[in-house]
Amino acid sequence: MTNKVLQKEAMRVLKETSRTFYIPITFLQKELKMAVATAYLAMRAIDEIEDHEEIDNDTKHALLLATSELLKKPFDAHEYAALLAPQQEKWPEVTVRLADWLEACPARALPLVTAATSEMAMGMAKWSKANWQVSTREDLDDYTYYVAGLVGVMLSDLWYEFEGIETERDLAIGYGRGLQAVNILRNEQEDLDDRGVSFVPDGWGRPELFAYAEENLAKADDYMKSINKRTVLLFCRLPLALAHKTLKAMHDGREKMSRAEVEQTVEEIQAD
Repeated sequence: MTNKVLQKEAMRVLKETSRTFYIPITFLQKELKMAVATAYLAMRAIDEIEDHEEIDNDTKHALLLATSELLKKPFDAHEYAALLAPQQEKWPEVTVRLADWLEACPARALPLVTAATSEMAMGMAKWSKANWQVSTREDLDDYTYYVAGLVGVMLSDLWYEFEGIETERDLAIGYGRGLQAVNILRNEQEDLDDRGVSFVPDGWGRPELFAYAEENLAKADDYMKSINKRTVLLFCRLPLALAHKTLKAMHDGREKMSRAEVEQTVEEIQAD
């Protein structure tokens, strides 16, 4: 498959996997757009392993650790396929085709993407083994760093590599953490009912979780101030605007934003 075909495939799978994330990626310039798209797909590939309902935690731990190691060297597609083979029919396309996403990734972005995805896989492996049982604020910080703060750090590295934009690491982590904290609030009951998993520290209730989300979204707002390139700003603003509005909807007693509100937010960001 040529690189051009692979890149087209990457955008197709991205659109099918996450329409919410697909839209802001299209705001970016060509090479950076492909870097972020393939990074998203690589991270989504391992996220599907972590979240799979039919795979036991020990298997997840082993798969994620092995994938983390594969990402530390030139990626061996055959070794990766062999890892997935015992549960071959269970994996979605985005997971099976991890090697394709890395091949489609622009060369200058690849070391940043593989390093971040490797670290994320290692963190997910650790939390799979712990059955995602969060007991303290430190646990919550650790978990949200691996699954989301790390994304903020990687994006910042890509902004610097492609656009020369400098950002603060702590604020980049807050950007990712803030979005994740909103997801945890939104999915709290579902996670407990479907997976028996709670990301809520001992002694915390919804008010403390709301405060945690607000604290990190405030860092995300500060993070935006250092971004002076319109296309990158548009990319970052849409997920953040959706997170702020989802948090407000939950504060008002609703489960989430309506589809119409989401579409209106997208239009507002694009028109700005």
